Amino acid sequence: MSHNTLGHLFRVTTWGESHGPAIGCVVDGCPPRIPLEAHDIQRFLDKRRPGQSRFTTQRREPDSVRILSGIFADENGRQVTTGTPIALLIDNVDQRGKDYADIKDKFRPGHADFTYWAKYGVRDYRGGGRSSARETAMRVAAGAIARKVIAGVTIRAALVQIGTHAIDRQRWSWDEVERNPFFSPDAGILQTWTRYLEEVRKAGSSVGAIVEVVAEGVPAGWGAPIYGKLDQDLAGAMMSINAVKGVEIGAGMRAAELSGEANADEIRIGNDGKPVFLSNNAGGILGGISTGQAVVCRFAVKPTSSILSPRRTIDRLGQETEISTKGRHDPCVGIRAVPVAEAMMALVLADHCLRHRAQVAQ
Repeated sequence: MSHNTLGHLFRVTTWGESHGPAIGCVVDGCPPRIPLEAHDIQRFLDKRRPGQSRFTTQRREPDSVRILSGIFADENGRQVTTGTPIALLIDNVDQRGKDYADIKDKFRPGHADFTYWAKYGVRDYRGGGRSSARETAMRVAAGAIARKVIAGVTIRAALVQIGTHAIDRQRWSWDEVERNPFFSPDAGILQTWTRYLEEVRKAGSSVGAIVEVVAEGVPAGWGAPIYGKLDQDLAGAMMSINAVKGVEIGAGMRAAELSGEANADEIRIGNDGKPVFLSNNAGGILGGISTGQAVVCRFAVKPTSSILSPRRTIDRLGQETEISTKGRHDPCVGIRAVPVAEAMMALVLADHCLRHRAQVAQ
């Protein structure tokens, strides 16, 4: 597997830097004859697009996607996938490389500056280059195609915590997620989050968050034992998102506090003769294979590393110095991770769907 490629049968390779001329990806392994046009992808990109609230970066990128290959008009005139690689491209139109001139020789604490320099001996300091969250736009674009491969699966994500302020799960509403700029399922937390982030932003600081993503309609049987586990691939995919420092499936870390009786998801037979689970601590996955329940995953996003508050650091010559980062940055990068979480869930599930189809007769 390449360092820039995700998946086995449904594969996505992304390329490009934060302040380069464009970013893009190649989706390979997509089945043929699936209807696909740019607007099918654009509606998901619009959810992730920067500059949509005062709590996300004010970089103005339209994120207009172009499909360069892999589609053709069928006998009915519809644009459909051909089974060949699908190339997608988004132009970068609002780069401000000069915002980073003051830090080109300094390493931002908490950022990938030092590690990229240590590994490659060169780094693109303009917005972090390849390590920038700008790259996730292509994941969202590829995820839109993946959703079409698993058309019967519904994937939704929400922001469930900012800093120490968590939602009230008794007020959870998926409809509410679409109505507010935080992607919150709890309308009652919005004023608290707004006041809190105003304070964080005015202080020139940042804060972390927790995102939850749920996939419903996943049939039992996707995944594989040991090294091809569905939850293993999900954890790796979510961990690959910029700034993610922790991932859990189902009850996750809380499972350590449960008894065997409480943790075990008991099973009965429903009126339709199909298994019914009485709880979902497993997060829809047992032994690396889906159970037919909702697949539930959460991840923690660390505070944005680019902050105005001065921090002690070193430069590439080994000199001790201080740094504060100017430019346009999110006080909570976790907000814009919500559509990225949905995309990564879709990419992993599409890959496992095709892997299951290849191994098991339908």
